[in-house]
Amino acid sequence: MTVSDDKAVVEIPIELPLIPVRDAVVYPDINVPIIVAREETVATVEEAIKTDRYIFLVSQMDPSEEHPDPQTIYKTGTVVSILKHMKLPDGRVQILVEGLHKAAIEEYLQVKPFFKVRVRPIPDVEVDVSTSREAKTLIREVKKKIKKLLPLKNLPPEIASIANSIQSPGKLADMVASNLKLKISEAQAIFETHQPIDRLRKIDNLLTQELEVASMQAQMQSGVSEETNRSQREYFLRQQMEAVMEELGEVDERLEEINEYRKKIRKARMPALAHREAMRQLARLEKMHQDTAESAVVRTYLDWMVELPWKQGTVDNLDLGKARQILDEDHYGLENIKERILEYLAIRKLRKKMKGPILCFIGPPGVGKTSLGRSIARALGRKFVRISLGGVRDEAEIRGHRRTYVGALPGRIIQGIKEAGVNNPVFMIDEIDKLGTDFRGDPSSALLEVLDPEQNSNFSDHYLNLTFDLSNVMFICTGNMEDGILPSLRDRMEIIQLSGYTQEEKLKIANQYLIPRQEEGNGLTHSDVIFSQNSLRLIISQYTKEAGLRNLERELASLCRKVARKKAEGSKKLVKISGANLHNFLGAPRFLTEKERKNDEVGVATGLAWTQVGGETLNIEAAIVAGSGKLTLTGQLGEVMRESAQAALSYTRTRTKKFGLTDDFYTTSDIHIHVPAGAVPKDGPSAGVTMAAALVSALTNTPINKDIAMTGEITLRGRVLPVGGLKEKTLAALRSSIGTIIIPEKNKKDLAEIPMHIRRKVKYIYASTMDDILPLVMKKSDSAQKKGPLKHS
Repeated sequence: MTVSDDKAVVEIPIELPLIPVRDAVVYPDINVPIIVAREETVATVEEAIKTDRYIFLVSQMDPSEEHPDPQTIYKTGTVVSILKHMKLPDGRVQILVEGLHKAAIEEYLQVKPFFKVRVRPIPDVEVDVSTSREAKTLIREVKKKIKKLLPLKNLPPEIASIANSIQSPGKLADMVASNLKLKISEAQAIFETHQPIDRLRKIDNLLTQELEVASMQAQMQSGVSEETNRSQREYFLRQQMEAVMEELGEVDERLEEINEYRKKIRKARMPALAHREAMRQLARLEKMHQDTAESAVVRTYLDWMVELPWKQGTVDNLDLGKARQILDEDHYGLENIKERILEYLAIRKLRKKMKGPILCFIGPPGVGKTSLGRSIARALGRKFVRISLGGVRDEAEIRGHRRTYVGALPGRIIQGIKEAGVNNPVFMIDEIDKLGTDFRGDPSSALLEVLDPEQNSNFSDHYLNLTFDLSNVMFICTGNMEDGILPSLRDRMEIIQLSGYTQEEKLKIANQYLIPRQEEGNGLTHSDVIFSQNSLRLIISQYTKEAGLRNLERELASLCRKVARKKAEGSKKLVKISGANLHNFLGAPRFLTEKERKNDEVGVATGLAWTQVGGETLNIEAAIVAGSGKLTLTGQLGEVMRESAQAALSYTRTRTKKFGLTDDFYTTSDIHIHVPAGAVPKDGPSAGVTMAAALVSALTNTPINKDIAMTGEITLRGRVLPVGGLKEKTLAALRSSIGTIIIPEKNKKDLAEIPMHIRRKVKYIYASTMDDILPLVMKKSDSAQKKGPLKHS
C-alpha cells in the first residue's frame, strides 16, 4: 500500500498488527496520544516498534469491553505510524501516533496473542472546491459555527485558526470531528462516510445541534444565577421584616412557624430532589391561610419530610467476637444463621459500602424467628423495627396513600424508618407468608421493590412522592411456610430454614434461657425454686407437643406464678419441682408418651408429615369392604394427597399377581382410606408410600410393623421420590418413640442437615421402590397366613 503526503511517498504493508481503541476514533492526518494498558495491546506496540512502527487502529463498539473480539470491533480504521513511545512505571505504554491513511479490514490473520489483519486501503476522494458551490458554502458555514462554539464549549482557541487554514472539505470534517468529543457511534459514522461533501454536511448538522444545546445551557446557567440573586434578596428582606416586627413588639406566629420549618428542612440534610420539594411545599404554606384544610395537609407532609432520617444512621459494631458472644447469649444453636450474620459483618468490615442483605427465616411457630431479629440488631449495634403483615390486603399499607386522600399517610415501611430514627435499622417483616390479595391491590407485589437490593435504593412511597434509599436497611422476613410467599418475592430473598428443637435442645434452652427469664419476670430467685431435669423432660414430653418453645415457656411461667404466689403469702421455703410432684402444679399429663398403637394392625401404616408447626406422625388407615369399586378418601385431604391415594391404588392394581389378588378385585370391593385428625386440612405428596402400604396390608390381610414410620412420594410404577422436611419428620418419629424410618434413597444427602446426636437415635432405611418397603413393614402373623389375601369372586 503506497501513501503519499506533501513530503514523500511512503510504502506501507497491507498486513498490520491491530489495536482496538476504547474511547476514540483516530482520523488521518491527525496526531493523537494513546495510552496502551492491556497486555495484548502492549505486545502489539512492542511488535510494531521492532519492525516498521506501523499499526492499524480501529474503534471497538463497546468501550467497556475488556477483551473485544472481531465481532465487536468496527471494520474501518486508520493506518498510523508510531512517532514516539514511552513506558510508564505501572507497566502501561504511552504512544504518539500520526494518522496516515484510511483502510478497511479484509481478513483477520491472527487473534492470539494479538490481532493481526490484512487491510484494504480506502482512497481519498478529491473535490475541486473552486468549481463546487456546495463545498464552498459548507466550508464557510462550518468555520463560522466553530467560532461561535469555541466560547460556549471551552474549546482551545487555536482550533479556529487551524480550521481557517484548511480548504479541503474532507480534512476539515476530520479535524472538527476529532475535537468535538462525539459518541463513538457518531464519530465512526462520520469516519465511514467516504465522500468529503457528505462528511462535511454531517459535521455541519452536528455543529448546529451542539450550538443549540450549548445556547440552552448558557440560558439555564443565567437563570440559575438570577434565581440565586432573587433568593438572596428574599432572605435579606425577610430578615429586615423580622427586625421591624421585633422592633414594633409584634410577634408573627405564622412567620415563626415558617422559619422553624425552614431550619428543620436545612437540618434534615435531604437529597436535592427532596429538598426542592420541601421548599416548594413550604412556599405554598407561606401563601395559604393558616386555618384552611389544605394548610393542615401541607404541615403534615412537611412534618414527615423533616422527621425522616435521610442521612442519619448508626455505626455498625464490627467486632466479630463481640457479635458472636451476643448471638450466643440470646439463642442456643441456630449455627447457620449466626454464621450468616458474622459473614455479613466480616464483609462490612472489609468493604465500607455494601447493600443490606434480605434474609427470610422460615420455620414453625415458637422457634425464635422474631427474637432472633432483635438479637441480630443488638449484635450489629443497630436500631430494631418490627412490623407484622399477617392479614394485610391493601397495597397502600406498603406504599402509602396519595395525598389526595383524606387522612393519607406513608406506608408501613416509611413509618418504620421514621420510628427507628435512622436509615439503617434491622427491619423485621413478620408473617410475610400470610399476606392477602383483594380489589385494593397485592401487597406481595408492592414488596418486590422493597426487598430487592437492586431496586430499593430508590424506593418510592406514594405519600412522599419521592424516592427514599433503603439500601442500608437490613431486612429480615419471617414466615411459617415457604409455599405461601409469592415466587417472584421468594426469589429476591435468601431463605434460611429454622427447624424444630429436639428434647435435648429444649432442655438446654429451658435451663439457660427460659427458666432465668421466667424467674426474673415473676420476682423469683434461684433460692426460691429449683427445677429437676426429670421434671423438665416430663413438661416437654407430657405437657407440650410442639416444634417450638412457646407452650414450654407458658408451662414454666405457670409454675413460676404458683411459686410466686406462695412466696407472696409469706412462705420462705425452697420449692423443688420434680417428676413426682409435677402433676400437683400442672395437673394430669396432656400428652402421653406411650405409642398410640399397642399392636401391629392390618391396614394401618405410620406415616410422617411436615406441617407449619413442625413434624407429625400420621396413622393412615385403609379398609376393604364388598362393593362396586368405589374409592373413598376422608380426613380433609388436599388435591395432591388425593392424587397420591389414587396413584397408590393404581400401583396396587399393577401388582395383583405379586400380592396374590384377583385381577378384578377392584370391581367387587370398595376401598376406604382415612387419615385421622379429620378437622385438620392435610395436603402434600409425602404420604404416598404410607397409603400404598396401608392399602396392600388391607388387601392382603397382613399387619404392618407399628415400630417403623415411612415417608416418600409414590409413582404409578412404585418408584419412591424424595420429599422435604426430613429433620422435622425425624423429630416427630422420636416424639412417638419410633426408632426406624424408611426414607427415599434420594433423601440420603439431606441427612447431613440433621445433627449427629439425633441421627444416632434413629435407624434410617433407604428405599427406591415400594418393593423395597413392603417386605420390611409387612409382618406375617399366624392369623394372616391362615386367612390369606382377600379374594372376591
